[in-house]
Amino acid sequence: MDEEEQRRIASKGGRSVPGEKRSFSVDRRLAAEAGRKGGQASRGSARKRASNPGTGSR
Repeated sequence: MDEEEQRRIASKGGRSVPGEKRSFSVDRRLAAEAGRKGGQASRGSARKRASNPGTGSR
């Protein structure tokens, strides 16, 4: 698959759901909360690896 075709297909994903049904575009508070939750989860994993060297996957 060439790059142009890949971009064309990928661009359809953003248009598959109407804007009013995208919860994060409607509720900024919900989006902010999800971002914080994701950030906490990713930082939490990093702390666990740092406290237990040799147990992480590399």
